[in-house]
Amino acid sequence: MYDKYESPLSTRYASEYMLRLFSQRTRIETWRRLWTELARAEHDLGLPVTAEQVAELEAHISDVDFDVAAAQEKKVRHDVMAHVYAYGQVAPSAAGIIHLGATSCYVTDNADLILYRDGLRYLRGELVKVVANLAAFAARYKALPTLGYTHYQPAQPTTVGKRAALWMQDLLSDVEELDFAIDAFRFLGCRGATGTEASLLDLFDGDGEKVEALNRRLADAFGFARCFDVCGQTYPRKLDSRILNALSSIAQSCYRMANDVRLLQHDRQLQEPFEKTQIGSSAMPYKRNPMRSERICSLARYLMASAANAPMTASTQWLERTLDDSANRRISMPEGFLCADAILRLAQNVTAGLCVNEAIVDKCLREYLPFLATENLMMEAVKRGGDRQALHEVIRRCSMEAAQKLQNGEPSDLIARLAATGEFGMTEAELLALLAPENYVGRCEAQVEAFLERHRSVYETAAGGSAELNV
Repeated sequence: MYDKYESPLSTRYASEYMLRLFSQRTRIETWRRLWTELARAEHDLGLPVTAEQVAELEAHISDVDFDVAAAQEKKVRHDVMAHVYAYGQVAPSAAGIIHLGATSCYVTDNADLILYRDGLRYLRGELVKVVANLAAFAARYKALPTLGYTHYQPAQPTTVGKRAALWMQDLLSDVEELDFAIDAFRFLGCRGATGTEASLLDLFDGDGEKVEALNRRLADAFGFARCFDVCGQTYPRKLDSRILNALSSIAQSCYRMANDVRLLQHDRQLQEPFEKTQIGSSAMPYKRNPMRSERICSLARYLMASAANAPMTASTQWLERTLDDSANRRISMPEGFLCADAILRLAQNVTAGLCVNEAIVDKCLREYLPFLATENLMMEAVKRGGDRQALHEVIRRCSMEAAQKLQNGEPSDLIARLAATGEFGMTEAELLALLAPENYVGRCEAQVEAFLERHRSVYETAAGGSAELNV
């Protein structure tokens, strides 16, 4: 195993569920289920397929000899026909009716639709767990004042919980994107070489109602409410574009959140989980790097870039069918799912164990709060009889002088300077009493409470908690 390239997505990052879902075994067993249900529908609708043949196919869905299929594919250079042959070897009485009236895309495309649908449903659950973690975090810290930033420069205070609600809002929009993508799914069914259903129409002696009945049965058998209204040989590749766009959207939101964590961990205001025996650096043993958030950003960049594959493929499909989509989709679609899965596993772990260093949060805020509160101080001084314009000039002058002290590495003395002017009509103690951080966060607490209540139905049933990580 160490002599051949292996994707890190499968060896390090993705979950067992997603690895099984896109495994060769799951894919081929899905093909066999499709062949079995096609035979069952054909039997029920009067074609020369016996119940015994259907039963034999059903009994051997999991009995896949990959070596036989590989040897046959090497001989015939066609993967679907190789597996038709291998299936027929274990279900000999049904060998002659496997794939009756179908094209390769009957199994390949319908199987993809099944796997992608199931993959999106799984990812939705994983995404909601991240949302639930953030909901708990936002509720806990909804009233904890913290320094706000615009342009990554100190700005009006917010709360730690309000900032988490911003991350959560992005992820909730991704839930909506996933729901939209899942709702867009249709089944391809058995539609023929160019989507005309001519082969089936011939099999059913021109009875179009039986052709429609067969496709309805197939769709029902795999949990699809409907088929695409019209198609060529394949299902419309626009769906792939919609799927990867939804996965890219998740990557964008997780990147934004993880990047914020990285910025805040620089000041130790916020820290991602760090295991007791974890090593932060091979050269600097004291380091506590935000490696999981960094990994989220790294994988997210890959997924956002990879998402461009689907629209390029969808836009270059020729007429009823071309094959230049196949090799690209074999890589870009499964790896898009595995990458989104990996990102969400990491995001679960980070959001479940975020550590807020409240003393440092308070220290960072109080260092800048006198500057941020100057307008409020000016208004209070005006109430006490001061001249607004004169006070504005005093604040401007004192702020510049106090800011210079900060740049020299000294503590700010802005409040002492303002009090010393005498123009504010307040002592230093009285001015400091006006600097309670909770007085400068506006409606943050109420906003968070209302936001969480509005979206409670999305996240309240989520399991939450961190995903197990070994790397």
